[in-house]
Amino acid sequence: MQEGFLPIALKIVIAVSIILSTSWLSGKRPELAGFLTALPLVSILALAFSYTDHGSLALSSKYARSIILAVPVSWLFFMPFFFAERFHLSFWQTWGLGLLLLAGGYFLHQAILRWLA
Repeated sequence: MQEGFLPIALKIVIAVSIILSTSWLSGKRPELAGFLTALPLVSILALAFSYTDHGSLALSSKYARSIILAVPVSWLFFMPFFFAERFHLSFWQTWGLGLLLLAGGYFLHQAILRWLA
């Protein structure tokens, strides 16, 4: 489906508003910001946006299955943060290690999807 500028702009405004709001809130109420960030807001929005783009329940279901498998794999990013203080890691070292673990998690995710197919 062809999209006009307004739907894309609206999608951008919604996504940016959520990111900026939780980022701002993290300085005021980090526990609440963490809870809101953990909600599958991106998945909820992306599924709705995706369905409005292609209109296929089958594709949306496949997309949702991929998401549900990716959620626990994505936790790999956060694992180094549990140990950062113990090992005296800087934020950027911790963040970078999380990205490396997440990259490995991507291959695990793809392998699981192939195995289930």
